[in-house]
Amino acid sequence: MRRMDLDFLGKAKFLVPLSLILVVASIALIFPSVSGLNMGIDFTGGTEFTVKFADRVDSSAIRDALGTVNAGALDLRTSKIQTAGPNTYTITAQLLNVETDQAVINDLEAALKKTFPGATVARELIGQQISHELAQKGFLAILIAMAAMLVYISWRFRLRYAVACIVKLVHDVVIALGLFALFRLEFNLETIAAFLTIIGYSLNDVIVVFDRVRENLKLDQRRSLYDTINLSVNQTLVRTMITANGTLLAVTVLLVLGGPVLRGFSVAMLLGIVLGTYSSWYIGTPILYWWGRKFDKGRARETA
Repeated sequence: MRRMDLDFLGKAKFLVPLSLILVVASIALIFPSVSGLNMGIDFTGGTEFTVKFADRVDSSAIRDALGTVNAGALDLRTSKIQTAGPNTYTITAQLLNVETDQAVINDLEAALKKTFPGATVARELIGQQISHELAQKGFLAILIAMAAMLVYISWRFRLRYAVACIVKLVHDVVIALGLFALFRLEFNLETIAAFLTIIGYSLNDVIVVFDRVRENLKLDQRRSLYDTINLSVNQTLVRTMITANGTLLAVTVLLVLGGPVLRGFSVAMLLGIVLGTYSSWYIGTPILYWWGRKFDKGRARETA
């Protein structure tokens, strides 16, 4: 019997309980009564300014102008800025109440007109009802993505593989959400996009391992499931590390140089890569093994 380089399943008995504790703690942090997610403008509503400039301007210059406005704890430089036409931008700031935030709104308009002579500014309040609908649709998109993956993997592999994948994905998403709640990172539509990317990345990573497990089960039917899984993870280890390190490098550069606007997206991607790689080894494969022990006793025996 070929000796394994690393005993991943052996370490899982210590790491799975740790992951369970992190998941429970993350679920608690997500509740508003404990900490809650720091919802961005997309989900809380705000004031939208439509600004038409006399000349072409860069969004970074607009952010610099917003940074001169004193809005208390709110950093207006993180406002969402989008192109709305020739020399026209929409600026969405988290100024939720026209009455209480009127002074800040007036200062913001004055700063834009002073910095960019000839600019015209129109404003509109974005209701929270629309924002709540966006939040519901965003979370629904994540649930639909997971359900579609469950169906696909059940068809492409077996139900046991699909269940392991979904548990792994829930593990990654919940812990990432918990960290967002703990550190009060802004959660917006860009972050939803990052989480959907995390799901795709994490799924791709674990399918590579599961596909190798399935191949090795066919190649040597005398080898125990325990040894087969360890062998498969070791065989894909180099590929996994190269992919993870390459993606981590790109995301780290984005986190450092992307500024406050891309911080939530970058952090979500960074967490997704780390958690996705970890859970492929210590969440997905242990579930596959424990399922095999219960329903495939002959192949699940451990070897010394």
